[in-house]
Amino acid sequence: MLAFRYHDQTKHHFNRFARSLGYLDWATQPDPFRRYGDAPTIDLPRGTLADEVPYDALFDGSVGPAPISERSIGEFLRCSMGLSAWKQYGDSRWALRVNPSSGNLHPTETYLIRQGRVYHYAPRDHALEERCVFDPSDGAADHAVDQAAGRTADHDGAAFLVALTSIHWREAWKYGERAFRYCQHDAGHAIGALRLAAALLGWRLALLPRWSDAQLSALLGLDRGEDYAGAEREEPECLAIVTADDPGRWLERDPSPLAAAAARGAWHGTANRLSADHTDWSLIDEVSAATRYPGTATWDGATVRTLVPSDAPSPLAPSPPRTSARSVVLSRRSALAFDGHSGLRRDAFFSMLDRLRPPAPPWDAIDWPPQVHLVLFVHRVEGLVPGVYAYLRDDHVRAQWQTAMRPDFLWEPIDASEQPGPHPLDTPSGLFLLVPIDCRRVANRLSCDQEIAADGFFSLAMVARLEASLNERGESFYRRLFWECGLIGQVLYLEAEAAGGRATGIGCFYDDAVHDTLGLTGHAWQSLYHFSMGVPVEDTRLTSEPGYSWEPATVASSTQEDP
Repeated sequence: MLAFRYHDQTKHHFNRFARSLGYLDWATQPDPFRRYGDAPTIDLPRGTLADEVPYDALFDGSVGPAPISERSIGEFLRCSMGLSAWKQYGDSRWALRVNPSSGNLHPTETYLIRQGRVYHYAPRDHALEERCVFDPSDGAADHAVDQAAGRTADHDGAAFLVALTSIHWREAWKYGERAFRYCQHDAGHAIGALRLAAALLGWRLALLPRWSDAQLSALLGLDRGEDYAGAEREEPECLAIVTADDPGRWLERDPSPLAAAAARGAWHGTANRLSADHTDWSLIDEVSAATRYPGTATWDGATVRTLVPSDAPSPLAPSPPRTSARSVVLSRRSALAFDGHSGLRRDAFFSMLDRLRPPAPPWDAIDWPPQVHLVLFVHRVEGLVPGVYAYLRDDHVRAQWQTAMRPDFLWEPIDASEQPGPHPLDTPSGLFLLVPIDCRRVANRLSCDQEIAADGFFSLAMVARLEASLNERGESFYRRLFWECGLIGQVLYLEAEAAGGRATGIGCFYDDAVHDTLGLTGHAWQSLYHFSMGVPVEDTRLTSEPGYSWEPATVASSTQEDP
């Protein structure tokens, strides 16, 4: 499979990194905002709708559904793909967004399909650009729109569609060939951000499995060469239904009528060129083509499926006052450094791990069971001995993963209760101690010698069941494994904020050194993403402003996104 060749070729090694320019060509730095010139623009409402929703309600389905309207859609996009802050250092000024991105480069673009129109979301202005209007005299188009939007005689506007695309050049400008990985991480972060923003409003969101990437390109106009003359092209990623009801009745609907209706529609706008010049990374084009989704997934659906603490405990991060979900979502940032001494409360740690398992949001947005599991480098968690741990997001994978790892690992089950000690084997928590050791140096070394992997509460590697899942589901599933990692990261980002800490994704790690440390061989299991969490050290040189001028300042932060 080309995906395996791409994956191997883009690994970092102790003696060399994956191919990139090796420097930042500032003359070709991409514009962070895609716009469609001459497309009609509609300003979204700016009012707050969900200020009082408690954070835990994002995951328990307790929020009553808001009516689907321009106002609620504005809140949905603002709390998922909008701007969270503006940062400034000297003469340099840049925007942060609610959805995380490697290097704050943001390759992900968002589209909305509703009421016979296709819109592009412009986050800088919090506005929709009208790209396509379906022909109202086209009976097939009108029926297709009704079916896609879930409109019935007694329930008009019960749903809308949201789509994601990637602009690979935005990441390749900095990261070269490895950029395709980061674009897929970011797509996963965005899916998580959209799903949890939907939960904030009492809605459901689910990816539509029947839509091929070719059909999605037709729906969004990505195949319209005249609209991208000289501009960087966008790669389709996924399409989702957003509804106040059960999304199940939309999942199997035939996408062909709506894709065909879009092709016959009236299109507006041309894409802006993001860079004056480009470097060709042909391997990214090759893996993009090889991993495009053919549509109509045939996979199984998601399955609604004694230790002594350290003698000198570290100070624990304070439990923050109960806060609203919206404030957590909008205050999320990526940390650049941790203080190296604060610890995490035991109950918060296990709550974080529990939220990484289906079926609660955001895991109900995807239609496959967990393929990614965690290796944790625990440094300072209350009641846990420092060491290397495994966390299984699906208990059934233990035998397979344990056999693949080093035979001398302990695999000692850990109790999730307040009292430390061995956990009964018949009620596993999913967490197992592999090696009791001060693993700060190991974590630092494996994550490209970055101190942030050693200075937090813990860091982790997201290890995917790679070879078997691609053999079972096809090469397009390579992207989805990274999406799953991004979803994990999005949950951990928010959990860190809610616990009074901060987190960061780590895209740079020495791939095979991680596998050697764990005893993994071949392509069966591969580490796809690293992550770290702790109490941040703020850079006081930076100034901060709200994401939008009409909003008051929220939580001040001087950290810049750069996982």
